[in-house]
Amino acid sequence: MAMVALLATTLGMTMSPSVSTPASPSKLWSLAGRNLPRVSDGKSVDVGSTLMEPGTTLLVLGTYPADFNMIEYCQQLAHYTPALKDAGVMKIMCVVNGPPAACEKLKALVGLPDDVVLLADAEGAAGRDFGVGRGWLPDDNKVPAYGKLLGMLVGLGASKTLPSVITGYLGNPDGNRGWIQSALAQGRQAGRWPGELVVDLDEDGSVVRNAFDELPVVSGWGRRPLELATLRLQTMLGVSLEHWSELQEGVDDRCLTQLGGLVAVRDGKVVFDWRDGGICNVANFEDLLTALS
Repeated sequence: MAMVALLATTLGMTMSPSVSTPASPSKLWSLAGRNLPRVSDGKSVDVGSTLMEPGTTLLVLGTYPADFNMIEYCQQLAHYTPALKDAGVMKIMCVVNGPPAACEKLKALVGLPDDVVLLADAEGAAGRDFGVGRGWLPDDNKVPAYGKLLGMLVGLGASKTLPSVITGYLGNPDGNRGWIQSALAQGRQAGRWPGELVVDLDEDGSVVRNAFDELPVVSGWGRRPLELATLRLQTMLGVSLEHWSELQEGVDDRCLTQLGGLVAVRDGKVVFDWRDGGICNVANFEDLLTALS
């Protein structure tokens, strides 16, 4: 999926948000008994049972570590974790479709906080339990995995891909750029290009200049034209491609086309849920916060 998104970015395309697909109870509760290793210590966690515990729990069902969707979920989690905790979220779990070593590498690359409990799922089983999209021709073993990814680039099995890529270039007057700026700043601190051309930081790592604030006419938009596309370029070059071998090692081929999603559960009841509709078509955490309020 990352390679498809890389091609989409290179070709100058981007995508728009899709409509959430409600999780049926049968799909949600099918996570009961799904045990995954916690990356920090290897301890087995029953994902479904944890969701049913009292209080509010957020579960992100990610994709494979080098994928754009997975990285954008982590970038949003890194930015929104304080706000999620303020909204009453007691536990945040994030499933990554890769082995523990790749999950740890991803965490380090994007600056994911320890408040987010990473769970390794190299086979992507939890996502399939939940009913995430599986991409184009998921059960056809005659078509190579990367061939399926190329099909998804043009919308096969992932209809929201092209619209979501396109909006990263066009911007959105009503969008939100907070997490994008945070991710650009984190990339700048890590030395990833083109961070140094976009943001300047003070000694504490706070942004003191954002080049998109200087654009004529559109600088006041919620998300400015090219802003998200620039972050995706930084992600493509400095995360997905530069660390491809480390992030991709041990990943099941089925996960290359499998999409992700998330669900927030409060005292056993679903508050918000989402399933990705394509590459770069991830959940909007502003909508999640609204649902939690």
